[in-house]
Formats: sequence, C-alpha cells, structure tokens
Amino acid sequence: MNFLAHIYLSGDNEELKIGNFIADSVKGKQYLEYPPGIIDGIVLHRAIDTFTDTHHIVSRSVERLFERYGHYSRVIVDILYDHFLAANWKDYSDIPLKIYTEDFYKLLQDNFKILPKQVQNFLPYMVADNWLYNYRKIEGIEKILFQMNRRIKYRAKMHLAVEELREFYEEFEDEFTRFFEELRAYVKVEINSKKNY
Repeated sequence: MNFLAHIYLSGDNEELKIGNFIADSVKGKQYLEYPPGIIDGIVLHRAIDTFTDTHHIVSRSVERLFERYGHYSRVIVDILYDHFLAANWKDYSDIPLKIYTEDFYKLLQDNFKILPKQVQNFLPYMVADNWLYNYRKIEGIEKILFQMNRRIKYRAKMHLAVEELREFYEEFEDEFTRFFEELRAYVKVEINSKKNY
C-alpha cells in the first residue's frame, strides 16, 4: 500500500500515523531511535507491507502489469490502490478527503524536526502538489508515477500504467475493494493486540 492507505489504517493515533508514513525512509534498526508511538507506526507499516506483498489478490493485480513493468509492477499497484481509496473515500471516512489530507500535512509540519531527512526533503513538494488529495484522479496518479519514474532514470516508464488502469479499471477496483477489507480487518487485529497502538 502507498501513503494514503498507511495513514488511513493508522486510525486517529497521530504518532502511529507519523511512524506509518515515514517507515520507508527508516532503514533496519534505525526505528529504535524514535519515540515509542512512532516505533509502533513503523512496525505496523512493515506488517502491512508483508501482508500486502504476500496476498493472492494483490498478486493478481501485479500479474496484470508484470510483463510490461517487471518488478516495478508491485510499486505501481500500491499507487493504483491508493487511487481507489481516494476515489471511494466516502465509503471509508466521514471526513472529506480534502480536510483529511490538509490535517495530515499540518501534523507533519508540526512534527517536521522528527521526520527523516528524506521525508523533510520531499514534504514541501508533496504539500504544494497535494499528492494525497490528487490520488483521486487518474491524472494525479499519472503525475506521481511520472515523478517516480524520473527518480529511477526512466527505466520502467511507470507513468504509462495509467493505460492499464483505464483498460482494466473495474478489475483493479474490485481487487482493491476485496483486498482492502481483508487488510482493514488484519490491521484492526494488529492494533488491538498491541497496547501501545
């Protein structure tokens, strides 16, 4: 899953949200340097990633892209799934997506000093372009994929995956919806099993 899903799955716990959001920029045991609540978020993020990467429904989405994008297919599916979460946001939250994302950006800005350097570097661009809110549109997804593709020196042409998104929109959406229900149930158990969550 990508940024929006990780944040959403953290519920209302602010430290859990921050940890879940920054986890990809925290390598190995560096997570132990953070406060306990943020550690919990990083650990939860890693559990979500493991659940996602080994799930048969996600594998079906990845297979649809694999011939064209190879091992980048999994990264692309993470982004596509965030699109479906954003596009169907009213099914998952009573808080409008625009307000939700603005509140999250403020949370990050209020805790800027604790963020890893990599996150500090991209946060201004994320806020300026409103990545999370723009996930709801295919054009927003295309822009994100283009930016990611630029970082890997255009090796995978990931931005072209919006072609598959348009062609197989219903299939991807169905896979996301079924998978996300299982993921939400899994995360609920994970959070309830940890006192610090």
